[in-house]
Amino acid sequence: MRIERPVRPGLRMECADGGRLVLLQDGRPVLFARQRASRHGVHYARTGAYASPLPALRAATARAFADFAPPGSEAWSERWAAYAEAELRGAADGPLHEGEWNLGPMTPGWFVDDNWAKLLPYDTDRGHLTWFGHGDPAEDARDLLPLRALSVTEAPRVKAYRRQYREGVLPPVLLWWVSGLASPVVLDGHDRLVAALAEGGRPAVLLLSRAVDAAYVAACVERPVKEYEQHMAALGDGPFAGVKAAAAGRELAGALRAVERATEITRAWPLAGGVAAWERAAAAHVPGWGPEPLP
Repeated sequence: MRIERPVRPGLRMECADGGRLVLLQDGRPVLFARQRASRHGVHYARTGAYASPLPALRAATARAFADFAPPGSEAWSERWAAYAEAELRGAADGPLHEGEWNLGPMTPGWFVDDNWAKLLPYDTDRGHLTWFGHGDPAEDARDLLPLRALSVTEAPRVKAYRRQYREGVLPPVLLWWVSGLASPVVLDGHDRLVAALAEGGRPAVLLLSRAVDAAYVAACVERPVKEYEQHMAALGDGPFAGVKAAAAGRELAGALRAVERATEITRAWPLAGGVAAWERAAAAHVPGWGPEPLP
């Protein structure tokens, strides 16, 4: 999708030297982060001030979308993506800014199944995300970061979403790719995330990210297209040529879709006042927080 404005969104990342990051929403810090000097991970601290830029979902909406198309299907995901796009375009406190964006299902294989189980017990307002391990605690290997504390599994709203999950109509969780964290964050659907996990399942997800430019796509598709053409030329007229051709076509389509949905670097704006301003803000909003040294 093409966004014409604003230039500076209400929800945006700002940065200072030394890998210092702060996520602001309407001028309020909602997340502080500092990348490790070793580039092996990032320390973070949430302030508790985050609010979803999307309105609360009604159960009737979830069921109407499930009636429109089978939950989990491509049409169902596209319907929810269109809904999220419309709401984000009108949200003053959302992350959209001028440029090209992608919004749709995540590339298969992003999530490690074992990492889902770490979200409920190890989600804390102050913590660390490891990128490459290197002796870091196993629980620090997670595939997404909530922007607010996760509710307990018996909270009233979570219980309502758990019923929707059991009915098979639970709406997807909306994520936003933040390259400075090397992780998606939960933009909307924290309670839906808890509900799916509490029921022993996994939520459907949609990912919002800046889109790579056309030159990148053109450069990356050359190799899979050439390999497809070579494969097709070598098929001949054997009895299984049609089956092999169809399989090659599906493989090429998947490769091209992955390139088109690649995530671009998240834009960050310079923090006014630099390091000193970041340090003052962190001391005021997350007092006592200091990234602990790790290997």
